[in-house]
Amino acid sequence: MVNDQIVNSKWLRHIGYGFGDMSSSMFWKVFSYYLPFFYSNIFGLSLKDAGIILLVTRIWDAVSDPMMGILADRTQTRWGKYRPYLLFVAPLFSIAGILLFTTPDWGYTAKLVWAYATYILMMTVYTGINVPYGAMLGVMTADSQEKTVYSSFRMFFAYGGSFLALFLWEPLCNALGGYNTPQGWFWAMVVIAAACFVLFICCFLLTKEELKTVSTVSIGSDFKALLSNKPWWILIGAALCFNLFCTVRGATVAYYFADIIPEGATLSLSLGEGRGEVFQLLFYAGLFLAVGEVSNMIGVALCVPLAARFGKKTTFIAVNIALCILSVLFFFIPVSQTGFWLMLLAQILISMLTGVMSPLVWSMYADVSDYAEQKYKTASTGLIFSSSSMAQKFGGAIGGSAALWLLAACGYISNPQTISNLQTGEAFTQPDSALLCLRCLMSFIPAAVSIIAVLVVSFYPLTTARMKEIDAQLKIQRNEKM
Repeated sequence: MVNDQIVNSKWLRHIGYGFGDMSSSMFWKVFSYYLPFFYSNIFGLSLKDAGIILLVTRIWDAVSDPMMGILADRTQTRWGKYRPYLLFVAPLFSIAGILLFTTPDWGYTAKLVWAYATYILMMTVYTGINVPYGAMLGVMTADSQEKTVYSSFRMFFAYGGSFLALFLWEPLCNALGGYNTPQGWFWAMVVIAAACFVLFICCFLLTKEELKTVSTVSIGSDFKALLSNKPWWILIGAALCFNLFCTVRGATVAYYFADIIPEGATLSLSLGEGRGEVFQLLFYAGLFLAVGEVSNMIGVALCVPLAARFGKKTTFIAVNIALCILSVLFFFIPVSQTGFWLMLLAQILISMLTGVMSPLVWSMYADVSDYAEQKYKTASTGLIFSSSSMAQKFGGAIGGSAALWLLAACGYISNPQTISNLQTGEAFTQPDSALLCLRCLMSFIPAAVSIIAVLVVSFYPLTTARMKEIDAQLKIQRNEKM
């Protein structure tokens, strides 16, 4: 076991906490960005069935979050309330991920049942480890600004893990059986799952719960306080929009590159006039997404100074306005050599902004938790974080499913091998309506969601000055309980 001196190192605790979301995000980003494509183009489901699976399973995942939060709030062990779940659920987490990307050689109906069963299992296990992990932020420190630091470390490592998973996913699939084969996807997930297990164990070893909070009220009272919490409702709406923005774009990328970006497209750059040397890099979905994750990390690093300088609410509004503008501009980027660079630049800027948003949102949830404890005298950190996670997952469920259903409605063909004109040697292209839908899913639709987020968060009352008052009152309140 790690000794107290190591555990008490603030930097190592920051890093250790980051390892947890590094593990979660490696799974989550693969699910969000590649699972729809896997179901429709590798596993063999129709777009309609794939969309229904995404909706049903993620709704279950969302509904189960508060139940897990209530359970975690009432857990008491020598390791704390939330931390032991990292140790005991980690093995199940990795096994469920491997089963999810297993393609049995069965008939369509049996495979559909398998898909439902394995995705529901994965989301249940994900809830069992991720809800306690998120709630830990509320008990690792009492300082609001320090929570932003922890949250920033969390998201920095999350995006680092996402970068590795997304950048390596297609090469892993190709190396371990082929990108277009079920075997390639299965073995790639085995590699990712093993890494995720190790990261969660490291998170358990390097973290510590500082605050001893005890829920002394009934579950019904906790829920009543939650439903009366105005800042929570506002942040729920804003966070749902943010997750909807990310999910719609993320779930579209694999299709966008498969059908709009020409196969074998490269990013080309002359290395000097007259030298005749040209730098070329394959422009593929994994590169586009991985560059976005690195840019997310830059945004995470900017979150703390921006929030400290302008306040969390103002930063949230400004970032979403910028996301709206950049998303609209993305629609007008041409499919050309110059356009590829502009797409990459837009992805970098958009991802930097979403990188600022991610730790900001979780830090604001921690503030909402302190507000609830101060006003309602209830230590319901797990319930608040889990119910907030629930709302974000609803955003993901709606975003992922809606993207697939919109594509289906616009005539997108998920199995072009069945089209007769391929047998004549003609190049296959999607219908114009499907291509326009793909372009809108990467631009105008996310832009509209960003504007809604701005309108919602404009009513958020927990400003920097208000949080200073709450922190001071909480110190007195907690001391009286000791």
